[in-house]
Amino acid sequence: MNTKNLVLMALLVGVGAALYVVTPGMVNGMKPDFMLTMMFIGILLFPTVKETFLLSLVTGVLSGLFTTFPAGLVPNIIDKAVTGFVFLIALLVLKKLVNNFVVSAGLVGLGTILSGTVFLAVALFVFNANVGATFTVLFVGVVLPAVAFNVIAFIIIYPIVTKLVKRSKFNTAISM
Repeated sequence: MNTKNLVLMALLVGVGAALYVVTPGMVNGMKPDFMLTMMFIGILLFPTVKETFLLSLVTGVLSGLFTTFPAGLVPNIIDKAVTGFVFLIALLVLKKLVNNFVVSAGLVGLGTILSGTVFLAVALFVFNANVGATFTVLFVGVVLPAVAFNVIAFIIIYPIVTKLVKRSKFNTAISM
């Protein structure tokens, strides 16, 4: 791994953590996970297994540490690992189309739905988290708004990051 790439990934995760911490909770304290958006941007920039593993692990641990959801650490780690690698596989399968910004934004939306579903399933059914709300209520009240927030954040942040990356001579997969 290149040091420049590690620094950029750390910056993405740091920005995601800052956004995650300052975002207010919605239903039962759950909030949109902007770290997920930054993880997706990192995977789009560095679509390799090593970088995806690192981004997924760090994002999952930090999301878990900052979560207000009861027993949310392990579900966050599991959800980011699953989501990161499914996103990478989808990215590699759709390689020719992913250069299209709209397809990338769609993948971010689908990745957010997958992430929320995995998180809620693990938290509610495996860890039996007592939050006083059902899967459906949390999915509709938190996951679906998070999809909108993450896609909007991606649409705003990704072009800025790609321009900075092109200027800084990073070794990424960007060809936009």
